Amino acid sequence: MRVLFAHGFEGAPDGGKPTYMSEALGWDVVAPVMSEKGWNIKQETDVLLEYIDAGGFDLIAGSSMGGLAAANASALRPDAQFGLLLIAPAFGLADMWRAALSVKEMDEWQQTDARAYHHHGFGHDITLDWAFMQTADKMSWPELNHPTVILHGIQDDIVPIEKSRRVAREDSNVIALMEIEDGHRMQEAKEHFAKAAEMCLRT
Repeated sequence: MRVLFAHGFEGAPDGGKPTYMSEALGWDVVAPVMSEKGWNIKQETDVLLEYIDAGGFDLIAGSSMGGLAAANASALRPDAQFGLLLIAPAFGLADMWRAALSVKEMDEWQQTDARAYHHHGFGHDITLDWAFMQTADKMSWPELNHPTVILHGIQDDIVPIEKSRRVAREDSNVIALMEIEDGHRMQEAKEHFAKAAEMCLRT
């Protein structure tokens, strides 16, 4: 099975989830650098669309912000054929950033077109321009066009599980929401990957 994997905002192409898919499950995994074109959700979605347009993937999988990018790719490529596996997807991205920052901080970000963010994966600060929020406002709740299974941890304190519950209730393409005892890093989710993929590829 050929899989396109989208890592999270602070993840990496060689992280634990794509490595497990490749080594433990034997999947043929392609995992691009999601920040290749920039940090906002449109740019990350564009990275996936280039691969999808080239064809040949059975499954598109994504974690956190990469999950939101995968969901947006589904919205933008309704005629492409693939299953969708979303792992703690960052639905409601714009709302989460607004909740984390004060009105003053948001105003300063918009006025200066720059906000420093300490990227824990890289270990140094990166700069996010205001387009990060502009694209998040437009792309936080995409409509899915493919058979989808969502995996989400009940103890997730970064992306509340209610975000995925809302999508599961409202989007008929969600086959299942698998709620597991886990936090945002979804370390316990790996054992569910094979079953989740089977479910969304069955249709």
